[in-house]
Amino acid sequence: MKPQFQDQVAWVQAELLMQPAFIRLLDNIRKQLDQSDWKGTYQDVQTWPEGTPEAIQAQVKHLQAELATASPEQAAEIEQALAHLPTPFPGYLLCLEKQDQQVQIDLWELCYQVCFRNYLVFQDSSDPQAVEIDTSLIDDEMGEVDWNRLDDKARQLIEQVFTNLPAR
Repeated sequence: MKPQFQDQVAWVQAELLMQPAFIRLLDNIRKQLDQSDWKGTYQDVQTWPEGTPEAIQAQVKHLQAELATASPEQAAEIEQALAHLPTPFPGYLLCLEKQDQQVQIDLWELCYQVCFRNYLVFQDSSDPQAVEIDTSLIDDEMGEVDWNRLDDKARQLIEQVFTNLPAR
């Protein structure tokens, strides 16, 4: 679920945290994979706004494919048509595999769990609420990322993910 922000300050704080959190998650995933029997790969996916019908998704994909080979005139028309349609945003899956077991984990969801307080509570709510930034990850005096706290939270989350993987 794409997070909603309470105000511009929360948006700026999220921008500050998201990229470093994503990097720390990937690094901690790598470390866990090195110590695990699981093999991991990453997969790019398109995530659509909630409620986007399959027909609209197919139309957007078709127009995007046409755009790759379109003349400049055609490209302008296609871009104008795309501007009026929902736009998918990039998503990333961690695909884990061990023997005959497979698990897919949405990396943005993990990133949100690191950056926001009680993210799972917001995610499970039927009433979309603004997320609350975990400001403990931002150094109060400098207004910069507290890398130690960020790394600790990312490490703990990834350790929990790997601990909860099916055992066999």
